[in-house]
Amino acid sequence: MNYLYIIATIALTVFGQIAIKMQVLKAGALPAAGSDKLLFLFKLLLNPWIIAAFAAAFLASVTWMGAMSKFQLSHAYPFMALNFVIVLGLSAWLFNEPMSVTRLAGVALICLGTVVAAQG
Repeated sequence: MNYLYIIATIALTVFGQIAIKMQVLKAGALPAAGSDKLLFLFKLLLNPWIIAAFAAAFLASVTWMGAMSKFQLSHAYPFMALNFVIVLGLSAWLFNEPMSVTRLAGVALICLGTVVAAQG
């Protein structure tokens, strides 16, 4: 049951990354002019999905505090590497980002490292 804190932290973090990427893609390219850049970013900050992503980041911090009350940092923190694995997979699926052999090897190493580190 204590691992739910870690799972929630991962899920909230991944949600935030995916939500931000979706909204940035929807908004288009960052303008070249300085004042246009600020307006572009300010509009993004008012986007409900971006606000939800920031709220998720805050809630991820709260659930992480819960995890820290149940586990040693050296045990729990390796699980955060799963964020990379999940975001990479979702990026390939949702955004058609390339999934190379090198990236897959990296993901395999992250998974193996997470298992090894969590055992220690």
